[in-house]
Amino acid sequence: MSINELQEQIIAEFSVFDDWMDRYNYLIELGGELPGIDPKFRTDEFLINGCQSKVWLNAEYKNGIITYTADSDAIIVKGIVALLVRVLNKQKASEIMNIDLYFIDKIGLKENLSPTRSNGLLSMVKQMKLYALAYHSKYEGNKIN
Repeated sequence: MSINELQEQIIAEFSVFDDWMDRYNYLIELGGELPGIDPKFRTDEFLINGCQSKVWLNAEYKNGIITYTADSDAIIVKGIVALLVRVLNKQKASEIMNIDLYFIDKIGLKENLSPTRSNGLLSMVKQMKLYALAYHSKYEGNKIN
């Protein structure tokens, strides 16, 4: 499924909720479904700077595709990172690098988070895009598309 198709799917899922308490509960549910990250990635090296809570993120590149794994020590933040992983996981680095993650605004996520959580969300997106940029530069930079 494409990144935009996944974003549209998330927008549709969140549209069924009338208020943000229900949306927060759904985020918590999504966080509970996030596959666990390998304990070897729950180190300072994989922590995302700029997040109030602890968020660990790892990315692996294989055959042109990036696979993300993540975890957090906060239940709502874990749901947020689960959404990001869902949208960007198993996509091409070149697509992730410059993607507009419009679902964040469409579902009202950023404006319904505290300023520190909103900054953390931006830090998560930035780190995921940086991984994509690094892998693209390392493995695909010399390819002619």
